[in-house]
Amino acid sequence: MTTPNTFEPAPGRRAQTKNRVFQYIYYAKEPVTQQQLAYELGLSLPTVHQNIAELEEEGLLLKVTGIKSTGGRPPVGYTVSSGQFLTIGVKLSASQIRFLALDLMRNEVADQRIAQHEQDGESLIRTLTGGLAAFIKDNRLDSRKILGVGITIPGAIDKNREKVLVSPSMHIRDFRLQSLQDAVPYPCYVENDAASAGYAELLFETADGRKGDFAYLLLEYGVGGALILDGRQYKGTNGRSGEFGHMCVHPGGLLCNCGRRGCLEAYCGALRYTRDIGRTSDEFFESLRRGNADSVSLWNDILQHLAVGIANLRMAFDCDIVLGGATSLQLEPYLTELRRLVAERDPFSDGADYVRLGREPEKAGMIGAAGYFITEFIKSV
Repeated sequence: MTTPNTFEPAPGRRAQTKNRVFQYIYYAKEPVTQQQLAYELGLSLPTVHQNIAELEEEGLLLKVTGIKSTGGRPPVGYTVSSGQFLTIGVKLSASQIRFLALDLMRNEVADQRIAQHEQDGESLIRTLTGGLAAFIKDNRLDSRKILGVGITIPGAIDKNREKVLVSPSMHIRDFRLQSLQDAVPYPCYVENDAASAGYAELLFETADGRKGDFAYLLLEYGVGGALILDGRQYKGTNGRSGEFGHMCVHPGGLLCNCGRRGCLEAYCGALRYTRDIGRTSDEFFESLRRGNADSVSLWNDILQHLAVGIANLRMAFDCDIVLGGATSLQLEPYLTELRRLVAERDPFSDGADYVRLGREPEKAGMIGAAGYFITEFIKSV
């Protein structure tokens, strides 16, 4: 089977029925029998059998035996052939490029990173494409199975998706996306890193049967976010919804990478406790665990300003606040204190249990970017 370059479902009721069958099996927690499909989807057994046969012929389903039965011949179930296709998520940052390969069921197949210190577009593209080719070769990935490559970048993308307007942490401005997409020899999708991470969290929640509202706050060298409303990602008028890192939490305060003062990113970005004090992240948190007075004072200030930002999001959207990114890996021991600080600023709640940690904090952006192609493929079957 060749890798499709587009994901357009075939027209007609018959194609829609086939897609319903595939999606039901894809999202099921356990192998599904033909009898279950007929009952749950309101289809006749001959119709289910025909669609199952077509999906098997296309290599998209696997037959599973040994399913528990109440009596008689053990039933046969079906599940998705997860290894039939692959997607790759790529995370660009100021210091490294990270690659993550997922199968069709979003299981991790390979994970690899390379150093990068390029500060111009052409050099960055060469480093990325060379690293991508090496990643595929080193991990013996079948390039014919790759549905697409999703790339995340910590920067604002214009509403027409033609360029990255600015990426302060990567020192990039007016970077044409087409030049990057043309250089990648697969279907290519580029998205803001926080928006991709928020989309991954939405995928996790959907898989759990939840479709609630939440604001996703990404805490890394920069601070960004994403907004999920009614189970869908809200992009905003200019496609830049979720730039929470540039809300003002301290008027006239610290200088931010964006050139303004007092932004949440200036107070809660990882550069605050790494570059600005000359330590690595591991060194800072180790000194914090040892009770170093300077580290404790700085961390308390970070938590105070983070609480202001979270309370602002709660007042604006009245939804859960999900924290992700590398910094969130360190937050669990301080989550009770952070919730207390948020609750002090919330006039409508005695607690702040709506503040919670996201899943896969370091990989969420790559999962979301790679997941874009998986979602589009699922809809196209």
